[in-house]
Amino acid sequence: MKVLGLDLGQTTGWAIGDRPSLSGTWKLKPTRFQSAGIRFAHFSRCLSELYQIHKFDMIYYEEVRMHLGIDAGHAYGGYLAVLQMFCEERKIPYEGLGVGAIKKEAVGKGVASKDQMLDAAVKRFPSVNITDHNHADALFVWALGMKRSSASVVIDFSL
Repeated sequence: MKVLGLDLGQTTGWAIGDRPSLSGTWKLKPTRFQSAGIRFAHFSRCLSELYQIHKFDMIYYEEVRMHLGIDAGHAYGGYLAVLQMFCEERKIPYEGLGVGAIKKEAVGKGVASKDQMLDAAVKRFPSVNITDHNHADALFVWALGMKRSSASVVIDFSL
């Protein structure tokens, strides 16, 4: 199963495949000459281009329940809506993973700073050139998603 892990935001982290070497970030912030909504069009285009190349089977994303600012919450909701629409149109299953579960995957407990997450990613994925905390978070979303996907495979032998 090919899993895509996403850390949704103005700089969206992503990781895909059966190994984390295919990963990075998408800078979605509009320029001063673009409308605020263009970020969602950029995100949709990035998802589509990645799907055309890698045909992922499942998407896991970091499910954020609280934002420090109203604008961040609105933007996250927009990215999530684009993601859900993308998945529904292609019949790709998707699931949000809680922030605490992702941090536990990374550092062994449900609380960790951005620096701790980055350090944990550098240690766990030494062959990956990790660009920032968004990239690091996406790697751990991917890792947890891979575990969940392999654990949820059920073989029905009944006839």
